[in-house]
Amino acid sequence: MYAIRIHETGGVEKLRTEDVPLPEPGAGELRFRVEAAGLNFIDTYKRSGLYAVKLPHTLGQEAAGVVTAVGAGVTDFRAGDRVASAAVNGAYAEEAIAPAAQTVPVPGGVDSRLAAAVLLQGMTAHYLACSTFPLHAGDAALVHAGAGGVGLLLTQMAKTRGARVIATVGTEEKATLAREAGADAVCVYTREDFAAATRAFTGGRGVDVVYDGVGKETFEGSLNSLRPRGMLVSFGNASGAVPAFAPLLLAQKGSLFFTRPTLAHYTQTPAELRARADDLFAWIAAGALAVRIGATFPLAAAAEAHRALEGRGTTGKVLLLP
Repeated sequence: MYAIRIHETGGVEKLRTEDVPLPEPGAGELRFRVEAAGLNFIDTYKRSGLYAVKLPHTLGQEAAGVVTAVGAGVTDFRAGDRVASAAVNGAYAEEAIAPAAQTVPVPGGVDSRLAAAVLLQGMTAHYLACSTFPLHAGDAALVHAGAGGVGLLLTQMAKTRGARVIATVGTEEKATLAREAGADAVCVYTREDFAAATRAFTGGRGVDVVYDGVGKETFEGSLNSLRPRGMLVSFGNASGAVPAFAPLLLAQKGSLFFTRPTLAHYTQTPAELRARADDLFAWIAAGALAVRIGATFPLAAAAEAHRALEGRGTTGKVLLLP
């Protein structure tokens, strides 16, 4: 089978299309035919070397498809089942391995492209809005990258929970998408100061929470957008890692809270994982959650897809199709 691998870290030129042996599932694992793989910023972090991986490495951790083999001890799945996972070992391939405990069944009303498009970013939005800072009616939230995959889903969930949302975007086209997702206000950060816009949105008070997947470029402004004792949830590094800072800064800015969560710690058991996935699939089936697939690329064009994502030229979810 063919796969997209890296033998050293760096730019998109390090991505190689190679013929590799078909992997065999170990105990507690399953193998599935990849029908769609989700592209995520973590893939670019691993490719660039920001996140260390053992080399050579097949990229990709999110995909959906059809089970072709199961390892010893796997009883919940069998060949032919439709599944999705955000813990795939090498999703940029024709077939891939995933732990059965971190795999979910895909219901009949959801196709593989939609499942791959919503799982990782949808569960990320779910834990952010429902667990890390559980939004309630009347809360005010700032959502960065409001037209991105997580941003569009997070805004919808926030509105469902009764919160008010101001979203940041880079272009007027993306502003339209953020408004369509339910954002009460949108700041095009390329032409106005988002912290000032957020203060205006809240009558000078500041928002209760900032959900920030951008990182370095937005860190200071995010702190300046919060009310006293508000929370900055830094869940990604799209512009680079947040700079080192002294805890005293949080006191000076209003006794703020800062957290750096990751999905793995919010899906620690199969039951928690399935509960979040079940919510997503149920909301999609009920028409309560719209999933935007912004672009699809052939798997062989993974480098082009990485360029588009890193250049912030995408909206919604980007998929790779073997």
